[in-house]
Amino acid sequence: MKNHFRPDYSAYHAVIYDRETGKKIKGVTHQGYADDSMWARGQSWAIYGYTMCFRETGNRAFLEFAQKVSDVYLAKLPTDGIPYWDFNDPSIPNAPKDASAAAVVASGLLELSTFVNNKAKSQKYRKAAELMLTSLSSVAYQSRNKNTAFLLHSTGHKPNGSEIDTSIIYADYYYMEALLRLKKLQKGNRLK
Repeated sequence: MKNHFRPDYSAYHAVIYDRETGKKIKGVTHQGYADDSMWARGQSWAIYGYTMCFRETGNRAFLEFAQKVSDVYLAKLPTDGIPYWDFNDPSIPNAPKDASAAAVVASGLLELSTFVNNKAKSQKYRKAAELMLTSLSSVAYQSRNKNTAFLLHSTGHKPNGSEIDTSIIYADYYYMEALLRLKKLQKGNRLK
């Protein structure tokens, strides 16, 4: 939380440390547009990961941080709830989307919504997740008979020229996890 995030709570992809002193040298973003940009999937891992940290530890610092990294992500989303691969790509709206980031975030937000005591904020997270799942379940993002995957339009490593606007297995995994979580919540069941 101290070194991996910018003041606005957007995440670096990686942090370089001095191996002798352990001090942070700089943050970098290999799979995003630039070192100072908000790479969508990197931010999704933060949302999901800090929510899970709170679940496993009960440490409220993780819950508060999960909300901060979620809020910066949600504030920058396009109306369909599916992010561009990097929120700072200057070619937006012609930049590729990243369904994998949306699937990870949808699953994370559903869980986060169960931990947040503020009812309005809890509902905000759940509604955002439901919007993402609705978009991911639409013909715009469903693979159907195009290939054996569930989802289209994920971006793996655009700067490297690989996995751009394609199906990616972890997008399908988190999409299915999010759908199962939503089903449990709709039935009034707990996630764990």
